[in-house]
Amino acid sequence: MRNKHKRSKAGKSVAWLILIASIALMLLSGSKLRETQQIYQIGDESYASLTNLVRTPGLPASREPNAQAIVDDFGESVTEAVRTADVYIPDMAIDFDILQSINPDAVAWLYCPDTAIDYPIVRAADYDYYLHHLPDRTYNANGTLFIDYNWTDFSDQLTVVYGHNMKSGKMFGSLSNYKGQSYFDANPYLYLYTAEGINYRIDLMYGCVIGAGQWRDRAFMFDVNLDSLLDYASYNTTFTSGTQYNKGDKIVALSTCSYEFDNARYVVVGVLRSEYGMN
Repeated sequence: MRNKHKRSKAGKSVAWLILIASIALMLLSGSKLRETQQIYQIGDESYASLTNLVRTPGLPASREPNAQAIVDDFGESVTEAVRTADVYIPDMAIDFDILQSINPDAVAWLYCPDTAIDYPIVRAADYDYYLHHLPDRTYNANGTLFIDYNWTDFSDQLTVVYGHNMKSGKMFGSLSNYKGQSYFDANPYLYLYTAEGINYRIDLMYGCVIGAGQWRDRAFMFDVNLDSLLDYASYNTTFTSGTQYNKGDKIVALSTCSYEFDNARYVVVGVLRSEYGMN
């Protein structure tokens, strides 16, 4: 009888210990979650402040309008400027002098209407630093969109840009939506504004899932392997596009994490179309 009583007390003690450990774990998890949310909020606020600082007002940064809408809203002079351009690019002025005073690595600004993509792009010295640092070099999990460190800007035939796939949809979180045809149909273009003053419309061609190891092994980040990258992307594309690629066209690949398997990446490939036929 005494042994039975001891076992009962021991059992209750174990149950209490498990309960206390569970409560402690819940409190710790809640604290970590709040800490993570705070980090992301700091990153979001930093980007909002940067945008307000370097962007000067122009025409509304909206989707490509038709000619009549431009006449009605903005007058004849604006209509003529757009009518003579090879492609329409929203008039969104970025003060690169201010941006580069904050970070000399800044080379461009990437924008996609009606999405969270509205960020600077920087050149990188490796694959790690800008995964964990904001444009002002503050350590933060949001990171910064950055060019593959083998290249410095968008002057080569291929440029690869990396960014986090955030659950909130921030950074490159919205790229995964291109796995659906309807999303591509609604968002076929992105826009790139460069420090050199040559701006581009990115006409998207393909979106594909690839393993990080396969990407490295096939050296798809180098323009010498561009034809192989385009072949792979066209065969595995998640959407159908009417965009045509001509030899010599500049290509941009936007890469982010994906979750179909370990170390999966989702890469969206597009052609750079410069305004007024500039190269």
